[in-house]
Amino acid sequence: MSGTEINGYLRPDGRKGIRNVIVVAYLVECAQHVAREIAWPSREQGVHLIGFGGCYPNAYAEKMMKALCTHPNVGGALLVSLGCESFNRGELAETIRKSGRPVETLVIQQGGGTRPTIEAGRAWVQATHRALETTPRAPLRVDELVVGTVCGGSDATSGLTANPAIGRAFDRLVARNATAIFEETNELIGCEHIMASRAITPELGRELIASVAKAARYHRVMGHGSFAVGNAEGGLTTQEEKSMGAYSKSGASRISGLIKPGDLPPRGGLYLLDVVPDGEVRFGFPNINDIAEIAELIACGSHLILFSTGRGSVVGSAISPVVKVCANPETARRMADDMDINAGRILEGAATLDEVGEEVFQLALRVASGQPTKSESLGHQEFVLTYKTFDPIGPACLPASALR
Repeated sequence: MSGTEINGYLRPDGRKGIRNVIVVAYLVECAQHVAREIAWPSREQGVHLIGFGGCYPNAYAEKMMKALCTHPNVGGALLVSLGCESFNRGELAETIRKSGRPVETLVIQQGGGTRPTIEAGRAWVQATHRALETTPRAPLRVDELVVGTVCGGSDATSGLTANPAIGRAFDRLVARNATAIFEETNELIGCEHIMASRAITPELGRELIASVAKAARYHRVMGHGSFAVGNAEGGLTTQEEKSMGAYSKSGASRISGLIKPGDLPPRGGLYLLDVVPDGEVRFGFPNINDIAEIAELIACGSHLILFSTGRGSVVGSAISPVVKVCANPETARRMADDMDINAGRILEGAATLDEVGEEVFQLALRVASGQPTKSESLGHQEFVLTYKTFDPIGPACLPASALR
């Protein structure tokens, strides 16, 4: 399949999406019920619920919401506010408006309460859905595609099959100048010097090492690491084993840069997403679950996500489709309705890493062309956004931007 066969949705800001969704975004947990009631009747029409539950301001959450509401897969956004939270709803709406997308803000306290706001929101969603049916289409080349990867529910097979197969798919994408993003710095502890040797500049290599050192410090303060009980039950034995497995998702390409949530890679290549907060430990575990990491990958522009799992994860995501690559052949058979690719065939001698890597790559292109993933077909639209703090990246993190 050539890149020109992907027929994207052309946005007024010039970006291209592979889906044409409307997001209904609550700006505080107190508005979540109303937002959910607005979105629920239209969930099968591509209406997705996202939001930030906090009442107090957080620059990270505001950056994330701006990035998500103007993601190329998003055609329009409805903001639902209680009215007394600290989220800057006016600034978010203006950011969306400047991107050329339709946007409306409903304030529950000003709109008469729950029922009137739900009615107004549903009417706006239906009108906007009809308007988006005329969204112009345009060819989307492979080198315009952004793909993220994450692993969850890992077991002893994850680092042997699904993760390295995704790495092979990443190498194919990067060879075609697509953008590939891997993350989980907290699951790369011990691999930092190997990873740094792949950086395109020594300065970037030092930034990669520092990002993993920050994750290790964070976990020491927290008193635990990313190695979960479920990982041990699945046969993983050490943090090092888990780190090497997680690292293998990155493939073998040179690393072009390091980004943080909400940053957009400047050009094609392979990027590490640093998901561990900067500064003192303030908000608990860096990511409370895999869904939070998926949201961060999407906020960096990922059109779709490659999700490796051994024990079996059923989650999908709002905004961008999630491709499940199952590492364990027994899990793949037991949870066939949830898994897109059975990478466990490698263990059984029925396929090679290269063959499954090619399968993942080709499925990514078909999903970009409109084929629904298993999680999409099942209606999964999970979403989590919490408090964090990040410092801006420095020039050494994006040497690729200077190579244009």
